[in-house]
Amino acid sequence: MTRAPRGLASRITALCLLVAVVTVVVSGVVADRLIASTADDLNREALTQQADGVAELVKPEDHDKPLLGIPRIVKVLRGQQVSIVVRYPDGHYGKSGDTAQTAARQAGLDKVEPGKAKSKLVTVDGRDLRVEARGLEPGLSFALVRPVKVSQDSGEQLLRNVLLALAIGLAVAVAAGLLLSAPLSRPLRDTAKVALAMRQGRRDLRAPVGGAAEVAEVARSVNELADALGHSESRQRDFLLSVSHELRTPLTSIKGFAESLADGVVDGDDTRRVGGTMLAEADRLERLVTDLLDLARIGADEFRLDLTDIDPLDIARSTAEAWRPRCADRDIDFRVEAPEATSPVLADPRRLRQVLDILMDNAVRLTPAAAPLVLAVTEMPAAVAIAVRDGGPGLSEDDYPVAFERGALHARYRGRRQGGSGVGLALAHRLTHRMGAELTVGAAPEGGAAFTVTFDQPTSLQDPNTTPTAREQPSRTVDSANP
Repeated sequence: MTRAPRGLASRITALCLLVAVVTVVVSGVVADRLIASTADDLNREALTQQADGVAELVKPEDHDKPLLGIPRIVKVLRGQQVSIVVRYPDGHYGKSGDTAQTAARQAGLDKVEPGKAKSKLVTVDGRDLRVEARGLEPGLSFALVRPVKVSQDSGEQLLRNVLLALAIGLAVAVAAGLLLSAPLSRPLRDTAKVALAMRQGRRDLRAPVGGAAEVAEVARSVNELADALGHSESRQRDFLLSVSHELRTPLTSIKGFAESLADGVVDGDDTRRVGGTMLAEADRLERLVTDLLDLARIGADEFRLDLTDIDPLDIARSTAEAWRPRCADRDIDFRVEAPEATSPVLADPRRLRQVLDILMDNAVRLTPAAAPLVLAVTEMPAAVAIAVRDGGPGLSEDDYPVAFERGALHARYRGRRQGGSGVGLALAHRLTHRMGAELTVGAAPEGGAAFTVTFDQPTSLQDPNTTPTAREQPSRTVDSANP
């Protein structure tokens, strides 16, 4: 069973406790070291004074006799936990403890010259000992040895102080954690509630922006997401309404004519006319459904393009032949402007023809009778362009940025212009982009709108000495992961 994650308040409190514990422990260790160092310094200073005093008091009267006053001095020093080790000229050591004598030997008592002093910290059997050695006469020297340690009372007092500081630190840490977590976690909880409401479909709620900079940034991001979702869903609703209307129109027509045929209202010569109308509406319905499916699939892995070098003039001619009769039926002044030859471009011929059909369909629907409609092919120094220019009502400057957004122009001109579902231009723009070209919109010299598909020419077509590019290679297939 997965354990629920801890809240921010508990995390902050735990962090404060951890900081307090670490701080107290580190402080205790440092204090212990400082006390030990201070004790050693004091011990050394006292032992130095004692060694200097003993050197003044102990004067040998005869080399054949022991040092006078040693037993009395030993007795005094022993009460202060100080041992005295004497080394005589013949190399033997006076009576002293084994530990003290070992410490004196390690400190180099036998090498102390007359009138000289030597101080050293040695370790014997795990105990730290301070040794103060003095040279008296040639071969005659002594050393005072004293353990370096903090007294038991001092150690216990240090432990009590550390524990007291730890208890106080823990109490302060708990209080600080609780006080700090409340203002930090409250805005996050409020933001989480708004996010939960958004998941349930609410779009009217906004998270309060406040608290720490990071928390406020999270709240602003959630609010921006809510605005974006609201805008996107509104656009989706408008698009679905427009598509539903476009689907309903041919369906209603087909259904009406089918009922007429079923009821026997239409017969004879009218049957052919009704059948032609139903077929045209079915074709229109099929094109709309196909566009919707292409628009949905264009970003998926199964959507593929067959790119090859094609002649733009061939595509333009076939498009013109297909649309010339419809333009004639609507009395539109249709013409083609193209040079005698152009450089090839890399494109999917079927998809490029689909793009041009979409642009021609929009232009034919919006261009009034006797107005011009031009399909133009232009070769520039580094590009080839295919443009559809019309003499219709055109677009405003505000329309250009949203012209290829799904359903945007349809929503703006609903009821004022004869338009489609708002799918075509979005699909044409995405198809063009997938082929590596660019679809742009602007004002046409004929007075309406101009939609232009531009293909960049490869360098190899400008300079035959350069390395061949993909445009000179045989036909290939690309998918959405590598357009």
